[in-house]
Amino acid sequence: MQPLSRSHRNGYPVPFFGLALVLLVCLNSPTSSCTDQEKSSLLQLLTGLSSDGGLTASWRIDTDCCTWEGITCNQDRTVTDVSLASRGLKGSISPFLGNLTGLLRLNLSQNSLSGGLPLELVSSSSILVLDVSFNCLTGGLSELPSSTPARPLQVLNISSNCFTGRFPSTTWEVMKSLVVLNASTNSFTGQIPTTPCVSAPSLLCLNSVSTNSVETSLQDSVIAWR
Repeated sequence: MQPLSRSHRNGYPVPFFGLALVLLVCLNSPTSSCTDQEKSSLLQLLTGLSSDGGLTASWRIDTDCCTWEGITCNQDRTVTDVSLASRGLKGSISPFLGNLTGLLRLNLSQNSLSGGLPLELVSSSSILVLDVSFNCLTGGLSELPSSTPARPLQVLNISSNCFTGRFPSTTWEVMKSLVVLNASTNSFTGQIPTTPCVSAPSLLCLNSVSTNSVETSLQDSVIAWR
């Protein structure tokens, strides 16, 4: 009677260990690409642009959107950054960008974007930095109900656009993490609310007065707390 091999004496045939190793590698490997939902949300941005700055060549539906120009993903292949500053973009900003649940930073500054700023971006539950400065955005900023859960937004730069109407007041009640707010060089009217100063104790810089037709009791247009 032939003696059992080492692998059989241990109770497991050699192929078992190979299979276990493959499974272990697969379980620890990140998703191979971004999700279809993320890809669709990004492509919606292109549909609203009359000039995409050449993004069409990179943003192809048959490729991983984590490899697209201006897109950054984390190790889990979740889109975290959309950086498209100074790309010559013309058209409107898609509200579908608000569907990117892992998005932390959105920079669309120094383009020729028009239309309004989608409320879905300001009210995002993930975005920390939102910069749409130096565009041609118009209209007013929508108010967020005070019952809205606190939002994580830390930096909001909407300066050098063509926003009009009264400067929002209740919106800032849910922006408790706000550090920088720049709304200068627009056409806001009315009075600057004191809400940002109270609701966001970490607010370091508020620049809302310059070239706006607003009234303020604050001494300077740039105010620092802490």
